[in-house]
Amino acid sequence: MANIEFVWWWLAVLLPLPFVINRFLPPVKERAAIQLPYLPPQNSIAKPKQWLGKLLALLTWLCLLTAVCRPVWYGDPITTSPKHRDLMLVVDLSYSMSQEDMEYNGNYIDRLTAVKNVLSDFISKREGDRLGLIFFADHAYLQTPLTLDRQTISQQLNQAVLRLIGTKTAIGEGIGLATKTFIDSDAPQRVMILLSDGSNTSGVLDPIEAAKIAKKYNSTIYTVGVGAGEMMVKEFFITRKVNTAQDLDEKSLMEIAKITGGQYFRARDAKELSTIYDTINVLEPISQATQTWRPQSEWFGYPLALALLLSVTLFVVRRNHV
Repeated sequence: MANIEFVWWWLAVLLPLPFVINRFLPPVKERAAIQLPYLPPQNSIAKPKQWLGKLLALLTWLCLLTAVCRPVWYGDPITTSPKHRDLMLVVDLSYSMSQEDMEYNGNYIDRLTAVKNVLSDFISKREGDRLGLIFFADHAYLQTPLTLDRQTISQQLNQAVLRLIGTKTAIGEGIGLATKTFIDSDAPQRVMILLSDGSNTSGVLDPIEAAKIAKKYNSTIYTVGVGAGEMMVKEFFITRKVNTAQDLDEKSLMEIAKITGGQYFRARDAKELSTIYDTINVLEPISQATQTWRPQSEWFGYPLALALLLSVTLFVVRRNHV
């Protein structure tokens, strides 16, 4: 009963109306009885049960008043997001992502593992956004279409393995496939996060041309260059400095971000990668626009039907005692 509310509750002031009418209006004058010699005396005729008629009339009035007050049943609140953001994650699965040059908790882990650790946390915080996942190597592959199911996105990301779709880097195809996914989208914001540690070495679509097409469909691309760059490597009795990010095409990644109105970020370790996602969260804040509504059902028909039933019963009772 806690979910039932009376919309016009103030009409309950009419409750004493029948008693006021009965109290202040003059009573109806009874007509003189006609005595006929062949009729039985009036004392022998059963008198109507006055209490039953009054009870039925009272219950009828209460039902009518309840219906007039308009009882409404409300269900549990339902919250919806009227507008959402579409966010596509485009992740490099080329073999160079196996390079163990990303520092994480004092140890070095491979680039793909670092991306998985940080990106999973980023995904869990994107409540209200539709997320999709694309992998690219020799070719681009749509792993997960746009969905509100963040858990599925995380699972698909964590199950990714290298050499799944080749060893090269088709950046242009990754952007193109993500843009194709956005074409049928009605989201007011379309965001792409591209992670790569190399340059475009495969595919039929040039990354810059792909970025121009993405711009045409109102897509914003944030590019992330993955790789430590210079690091010290121990070999036998010597330690030498090597550049682990020599294949990274930062110029193209910067140009891609610039064309679409996004930004380019450089991730040299897992901590820096995490900071990048925090920055993207600020640049593309999670949508807070929500609508809350409660399903409702009008219940005035129930007391109204009961009032009708009681009225018919009252009519029958009085008719049988006339």
